[in-house]
Amino acid sequence: MQNQEKLIERPEYIKKLNQWKNQDDLVKIVTGVRRCGKSKLFVLFQKELLKDESIKKEQIININLEDLVTTRKIGLEYNNKNILVGYEKLLDFILEKLVENKENYVFIDEIQLLENWQNVANALRLQSNVDVYLTGSNAYMFSGDLANSFGGRYIEIKIQPFSFLEFFNALPKELKTEPLQEIYLRYIKESGFPQTLKFNSDMELINDYLVNTVYLNTVQKDIIQRYNIANTNKLDSVIRYMFDNIGNETSLRNVEKGLKSSGYSVSVPTIDLYLKGLLDSYLLYKCEQYDIKGKKILNTNAKYYVADVGLRNVILNNSDRDFGHILENVVFLELIRRGYKVNVGKCYNTEVDFVATKNNTVEYYQVSLNVLNNDSTLERELFSLEKLKNNYPKFLLTTDAGEGENNGIKRLNVFEWLLGRKPWFLNSKI
Repeated sequence: MQNQEKLIERPEYIKKLNQWKNQDDLVKIVTGVRRCGKSKLFVLFQKELLKDESIKKEQIININLEDLVTTRKIGLEYNNKNILVGYEKLLDFILEKLVENKENYVFIDEIQLLENWQNVANALRLQSNVDVYLTGSNAYMFSGDLANSFGGRYIEIKIQPFSFLEFFNALPKELKTEPLQEIYLRYIKESGFPQTLKFNSDMELINDYLVNTVYLNTVQKDIIQRYNIANTNKLDSVIRYMFDNIGNETSLRNVEKGLKSSGYSVSVPTIDLYLKGLLDSYLLYKCEQYDIKGKKILNTNAKYYVADVGLRNVILNNSDRDFGHILENVVFLELIRRGYKVNVGKCYNTEVDFVATKNNTVEYYQVSLNVLNNDSTLERELFSLEKLKNNYPKFLLTTDAGEGENNGIKRLNVFEWLLGRKPWFLNSKI
């Protein structure tokens, strides 16, 4: 008998799916970069559904459009753009499997591979006993008339590669006893893509997987094929530039100048197009500047962060560089993961690394590698937060051990914060 694959629990995402369960008029769409665990999340959720004794296996219909055997069985075929056609056949296939007078749960993986997929989703949504769940690996699947065709009746659940907490929980017991800083270094080196945990820290296998299965697969399918890019060297130069400049203020002109200094001539419109592809494929995230005093988004240079720093480091082959921006990147992703909208804060000619807003509440974050061994660094990091004359929570996240407080600004150990451990604040000043 074949051993079942051991799956890593992802309770935060399961909680989100449970919140929308049985709301049949809403299509649930799980999005994220390729290989971040969307399909496995569906497996976990299906196991969760079957804990309910009233739900039988026959009520769960699971289809992966990347599975050639499945698509051939349904009768779907690829057109000259490498897109599956024949959505009516998929719809008929599903309708035949529905259990009458019972709630049915339909899961379709990589739905963007099917031409006119929204017709299938919408038809199923209108059934009184069908709960629809989809996955997609690029944001442009939301373009066009999708919102109109659904009447706005869909919910997007964004998923990322493993967080530091998920990575920590997935480690063998003997590795969890290592100092948190060592585990963090392992995390940013080996990446948060779930599959890499199976390679037992074999960096040759990890690097091969990240480059070929994640990176090249994503770039080829979500950018090169989409835009019919012939000169992939220019695209590669843009990607490497953006990966190398995470956390730096960036404009299209800056990218153009930076590439030209490295011997690449890429026009601003082309850079803009490639950036859109990187953002839509979830390889990059954009963090816009926010005027804290004026309470508005600024139309100025933005910062960009990569979906996974381990992937970035493999592509750039410089995992031992730029630890400050790498830590900043990890914190940015964690705030996004926790449901915050995140911007770079500007106020009185100073910058706050992150303004995080959620449910009409605001939190401010500064991120620094170390502050306790350098008074000027501590003063600089505190200064930006001290200039904010409001009562919203303010945090300084560092790799320094311990925690403290100064003028209402809470200094936390970033590894403990990433693990979600509640701090016990000291009465003394920093």
